[in-house]
Amino acid sequence: MIDGWITQLRKGVLEYGVLLALRRGESYGYELVQALQRSEDLAVSESTVYPILARLRQEGFLKSRDVPSAAGPPRRYFSLTPRGKVRLAEMNAYWPMLTNALERLKSDNEKESGS
Repeated sequence: MIDGWITQLRKGVLEYGVLLALRRGESYGYELVQALQRSEDLAVSESTVYPILARLRQEGFLKSRDVPSAAGPPRRYFSLTPRGKVRLAEMNAYWPMLTNALERLKSDNEKESGS
């Protein structure tokens, strides 16, 4: 079923989306979720974003700091580390190659099938 494929595709690109969302500076978790949700096709939730943030932090691509909040518990702000900036640059370089390769395959298949 196509829904399962779409879900897997979204999960696969969400790490890239998180890094892209942080490229302009630090942001706290819920703010990131909201930024990603503005791209409706990503269909993200807190339960998908927070584990990615934790993993990227553990792998050294993100750093975090807790800031007291007057409206409740402290907010954890995330930002790219130098290693995270390198990872994002690598992803930015690879993304067009990936999409171009898929477009070529799609085009070749359409030519072969006559559509």
